Amino acid sequence: MSADIGAAPVARAPGREPAARAHPEGQTIAKVALASAIGNTIEYYDFTLYATATALVFNKIFFPSLDPLVGSLAAFATFFVGYCARPLGGILFGHFGDRVGRKTALLVTILIMGIGTVLIGLMPSYDQIGILAPIGLVLLRTLQGIGIGGEYAGGMAMTVEHAPAERRGFYSSLVHVGVPAGFLIPIALLGFLSTSMDEAQFLSWGWRLPFLFSIVLVGIGLFIRFQIAETPAFQRVLAEEVPASIPVVEAVRDHRSNLFFGIGAKIAESGLFNIYAVFVITYCVTQLGLPKQTILNGVLVGCALECLTLPLFGALSDRVGRKAVYIGGMIFQALLAIVFFAMVDTGDTGMIWLAIALGLAIGHGSVYGAQGAYFSELFPARVRYSGLSLVQQIGPILGGGLSPLIATLLLAEYGGSAMVAVYMAAMAILSAVCTLGLKPLRGDL
Repeated sequence: MSADIGAAPVARAPGREPAARAHPEGQTIAKVALASAIGNTIEYYDFTLYATATALVFNKIFFPSLDPLVGSLAAFATFFVGYCARPLGGILFGHFGDRVGRKTALLVTILIMGIGTVLIGLMPSYDQIGILAPIGLVLLRTLQGIGIGGEYAGGMAMTVEHAPAERRGFYSSLVHVGVPAGFLIPIALLGFLSTSMDEAQFLSWGWRLPFLFSIVLVGIGLFIRFQIAETPAFQRVLAEEVPASIPVVEAVRDHRSNLFFGIGAKIAESGLFNIYAVFVITYCVTQLGLPKQTILNGVLVGCALECLTLPLFGALSDRVGRKAVYIGGMIFQALLAIVFFAMVDTGDTGMIWLAIALGLAIGHGSVYGAQGAYFSELFPARVRYSGLSLVQQIGPILGGGLSPLIATLLLAEYGGSAMVAVYMAAMAILSAVCTLGLKPLRGDL
C-alpha cells in the first residue's frame, strides 16, 4: 500500500518520529525552508535580472538593432526559451526527483541556475565575438530555464514533506518569499549601478556584477542543502513501494482532475502578478506619462510588503484552510480590478503605490501564501515533484506569460483600461472556480 497522503501511517515505536522531523519547529525544518527560499530567490533573481538587463543592456551589446538575425535571436531567447525551457526542466527534474530523490535533484538545479547566470555575466559582447555572442546567450538562457523549471517543485516538496502537518502553510509560504525578494534584489542592484556610473562603464562591465553576484546566493544555497536530509515521505516511497517508472505519465493518468484544475487555479495568481508588477509600469509610462522610476519604486515597495504578508497568509491557511484563503484572495482581486486603474489613473504617486501594494501584498500575497502547501497536497509523494512541476510551469504560460501581452492588446484596441480591468476580474473568477474543483489528498505526507 502507498504511504502517500491518505494512506495508513508507517508503524513506529510510540513517541518516536523520523529524525528529520524530530523537532519540527527547530533546526531541520528551518534549514529546509531557508534552503528552498534561497532557491526560489535565485530562480526569480535570474528571471528578473535577465528581463531587466534585456531592456537596459542586451539590446545594445548583444542584439544590435541593425542586424535582423540577431534581433530574431533576441526574441527567441526572451519568449521561447524563457517559457518553454521551464516546463522541460520541470518534467526532467520531476522525473529525477520522484525516482532518485528531492535533495539530489535540488543540488543539481541550483548549480545549473547559478552556472547559467554567472556565465551570462562573463559572456563577451557582439562587438567582440560577433554572432556567437547572442547564440551563446540563448544557449545559456536555455540552461538557466531548465534549472529554473526544476527548482520550484523540488524546493516546495522538500519543505512541505519536512514540515509538521499543522504548519505546512506557514513554512511553504516562506519559500514563496523568494519571489518578491527575487524581484527586489536585481532591480535594486541594476538601478543602483546604472545611476552610480556613467553609461560607458555600465555597458562595459557594471551590468555584469549582478550576474556574477548570483554565485554568492548559489554558494549559500548549496551549503545549506548539503546539510539537510531527504524527506520522510520520499524515504517511505523507497521503503514501501517501487517509485513510479515514469512519474509525469502517472501524474497525468491518475491525477488528471487536480492537474487540470490546478493549472486553472494558477493562471490568475501568475497573470495578475504580472499586471501589478510589469504591465502597470508600461501603462503608467506610456499612457500617463509618469517617470518610470516612480512606478518602479512602487513595485519595489509592493514586493517588500509582500515579503511580510506571505507568511501571515500561509499561517492563516493553516488555521482556516487553504481553499478559504485561496478563494478569498481571488475574490479580493476580482473586486480590486474594479478600482485598480481608477486609483492608478489619478496620477498621484501615493494612490498608485497603494494600488500596487494592495495587488501584490494583499491580493497576490493571500493566494501565493496558501498555494505552496495547497498545491503540494494535490499529489501523492511518488509523483508530487512531477505533478507540482506541471501545474507550476504550465499555469504561468497561460497566466503570467500572456497577461502583459493581452492587457496591452486590450489597451490598444479599446483605448482605455476598462477592458483590462474586466480581463483581470475574469482571470480571478476563473481561478476561483477552478479552485472549487481541487481535491487535496488527506493525511500524513
